[in-house]
Amino acid sequence: MLGLSIPTAALVFLVLITPICAWVIYTDLKYMKIRNTAVLSLLAVFAIAGPFLLPLDMWAWRWSHFAVVLAVGIVLNMVAHFGAGDAKFAAAAAPFFGRAYGDVMLTLILLSAFLLGAFVTHRLARSIPALRAMAPDWVSWTRKDFPMGLALVGTLWTYLLIVAFIA
Repeated sequence: MLGLSIPTAALVFLVLITPICAWVIYTDLKYMKIRNTAVLSLLAVFAIAGPFLLPLDMWAWRWSHFAVVLAVGIVLNMVAHFGAGDAKFAAAAAPFFGRAYGDVMLTLILLSAFLLGAFVTHRLARSIPALRAMAPDWVSWTRKDFPMGLALVGTLWTYLLIVAFIA
């Protein structure tokens, strides 16, 4: 461990994951797919950088977040038409979140806000012909389901931003 504070560690994680998050948003909008390589890249950032940025016991404990969220995601995929890529991305993102009660509540509030905001924004954007014309080949414009990667990325990115600068 480098002896970094949690806010500094969150900022470093934020910098490291931003390109992956941008990639996830793009592929989810264009293809309605979150690629396994994006999921594995996100996990690799936590696996490789985590032991340097977080206390080792905290880093190790946060792997349980991955297992729990993956299990829940698999069940949601089977019973509630939750996307497999969404489930895997949520699981890969889970270790970046803290385990305190306040962190769980903040995460749920952020996820709720981003789900609503991303859904409304996407539906409005796809109803504007000029915006659709800018990306006419995006699959998400015509599908009934929603590219949830927008909300998942927004939640992860904003959580780390809050921990880095506000918490």
